[in-house]
Amino acid sequence: MSDLLLLHGTIVTVDPDRRIIEDGAIAIRDDRIVDIGSASELEPRHQDKKVVDCRGKLIIPGLIDAHGHAGHVLIRSVAADTNSMWMQIVTPTYYHYMTRDYWYADGLVSGLERLRAGVTTGVSIIASMPRSDDPVFASNHAKAYGEIGLREIICVGPAGLPWPHPVTRWESGKPERRHISFEQMIEGAEATIQELNGSADGRIKVFLTPFTIVPSLDPSNASTPDRAVKLTDNDRMQARRVRETARKWGVRIHSDAFAGQIRMAFQDKENAILGPDVHLQHCWGISHEEVDILAETGTFVTHAPPGRSTPILDMISKGVPVAVTSDGVSPSRHFDMFQMARLAQYTQHLLHNHDRYLLPPGKMFEMITIDAARALGMDHEIGSLEVGKKADIAIINMRQPHLTPNWMVVHRLVQQVLGSDVDTVIVDGKILMEGGKVLTTDTEQALDFGEREAQALVERAGLKAHMHDPAWGKLYRTFEEAVVPPAPPVL
Repeated sequence: MSDLLLLHGTIVTVDPDRRIIEDGAIAIRDDRIVDIGSASELEPRHQDKKVVDCRGKLIIPGLIDAHGHAGHVLIRSVAADTNSMWMQIVTPTYYHYMTRDYWYADGLVSGLERLRAGVTTGVSIIASMPRSDDPVFASNHAKAYGEIGLREIICVGPAGLPWPHPVTRWESGKPERRHISFEQMIEGAEATIQELNGSADGRIKVFLTPFTIVPSLDPSNASTPDRAVKLTDNDRMQARRVRETARKWGVRIHSDAFAGQIRMAFQDKENAILGPDVHLQHCWGISHEEVDILAETGTFVTHAPPGRSTPILDMISKGVPVAVTSDGVSPSRHFDMFQMARLAQYTQHLLHNHDRYLLPPGKMFEMITIDAARALGMDHEIGSLEVGKKADIAIINMRQPHLTPNWMVVHRLVQQVLGSDVDTVIVDGKILMEGGKVLTTDTEQALDFGEREAQALVERAGLKAHMHDPAWGKLYRTFEEAVVPPAPPVL
């Protein structure tokens, strides 16, 4: 690992003073930032370091995606035209047709996509509804991220009801059916934590992730007050066991939540999956009371735009910390966090009478850097460029027609920059990509592997039925036959 001096770039620090340093420099020793300031100040005192010329470039903290899904990259676009049935299609696919090799291939392709978009830390939930019965799934995904050199937070935990849950494992190319109890899911999550948490020189972490915080309610939509009434025995048991397991291993908790769930979870204050060690994704349609509960408990929220009636402004105004995520990437998303921040901003403008004064560029950029780091409990290490912090950095090539002239750089980041504008990425002081070329992984070989595994999955699970034509010339998508989710394989 070479000591580096990034020289003559414009630096957006996102430090407590939110400094923007023109003709700046950053000195890196091993995995840490050791000096930051003007090029004229730093160049004389860091002549022993390898110089990275950043003229015409923008130096920013590595972007952070605090909620995404492992497995989604290699099924992207499948069932994209049948949104109401999408979960019913992908969940059986994840639970009955996935091989161990698939997860390594998905890790390589998703890691490369994130890397090339300047995302240095990404959360990856194993499947859509978390699958923890086979810890090799998580270890293979983390292996790929580790080889690429990125930070990854692997999320595993108990699936939604019913318990026990049917799964199919593929051993030597043949399916084997099992029914996994809740306790076996917890055991699988613990095995993943024990193996992976803190691995790859600390770049891989594991969070405990139940599917939702109240499993008796609809896991993908808001629940009205007549349905979200009282916690069931299963709700209370899950909360207690998740809390016990998180305390045992000293890990944070991540989950989904929707309207009704936060109010119900708070009925069991001792074990509620709420608090400063928790970040909750979505929070669609939550009430003013539930916003108050999030604020009172110090719970973090992460939001993937456009969302469904997520009260972003109400939450932020009441002190609830909110970050923007990709929820990447299926059925039709991507890992470009610049575009996700832009979509989040535009959505709020449209929802609030086209008020373009809401969520200005500075706030939006915070929501994919330092605010996201706080949601992960990692803001002491990443999310801004400061002396003592990890050297996780993205460098953007501003010498392009759509980014010229090079001024008002934070506006440019939120309004025009694309992930494809990222030139160089550094994680832990190591250059992973330079001049747009990935240095740590054979990209072509990884993409070929991903293509093979994706095509094999389509054949194995019969997913061609969910790969529709683009509806040329139509104003409205209709179907001649009802959509049928994949059935478990015949043993």
